[in-house]
Amino acid sequence: MKLQPLVSIIMPAFNSEKYISKSIDSVLNQSWENWELLIVDDNSTDKTTKIIKHYSNQDERIILFKNKLNLGTAVSRNLSIENSKGRFIAFLDSDDWWVRDKLQKQINFMLLNNYPFTYTDYWITGSNETLIKKRGIPSKISYKMLLKTNYIGCLTAIYDTKLIGKQFMPLIKKRQDFGLWLKILKNINFAYGLDKPLAYYRIHTESISANKLDAAKYTWYLYRNIENLNFFHSLYYFLNYSIRGILRN
Repeated sequence: MKLQPLVSIIMPAFNSEKYISKSIDSVLNQSWENWELLIVDDNSTDKTTKIIKHYSNQDERIILFKNKLNLGTAVSRNLSIENSKGRFIAFLDSDDWWVRDKLQKQINFMLLNNYPFTYTDYWITGSNETLIKKRGIPSKISYKMLLKTNYIGCLTAIYDTKLIGKQFMPLIKKRQDFGLWLKILKNINFAYGLDKPLAYYRIHTESISANKLDAAKYTWYLYRNIENLNFFHSLYYFLNYSIRGILRN
């Protein structure tokens, strides 16, 4: 039997004691077994570290790193990417979770089509896991399409380091995943979507994306200071981002 390529799963965690067990269990239950889960505890003050250590003591595929200071999600994710050994880099936050065959279906989709970067549909849930709606996706996305709105849920994204090398997130407090997708799409024609809901995105008051106004500010910052778009191009894409965000929600 041909050996499955190794998938490195990137998980930042900060004060995640309420939800992280669900996230880790969804990785442990994957039908694709050749993975490593790299978790960076960003100096949590609750029981997050204790929970992660419990899992890492039980399964050597779970690797814990701990920041001595609270350094933010981008630094934490980049630390995991830097230490990753897998061909494929996947992302899962500590309050979200995957369906059992997420990796199996998505990696096979990539291998069959030689796609360097993919994403999927996902479910949006409340804090108590009540389903709210399914987030659909376009079949493929270019750099200019993505500038108009971030269709790619971080919990669904996977890229192939064999085809595009290791790619790191910009060091900004929010929207760093959006920044990474844009960075990748500057160097390839398209990212490709698998039209299956393979993950669950949990909305709660502690989530980074909960503050829409703050997210909008960082989107503008991303256009101007990371993508280096001029004012008028930034305004054009920001208006698209705002209108599409209202329509999607």
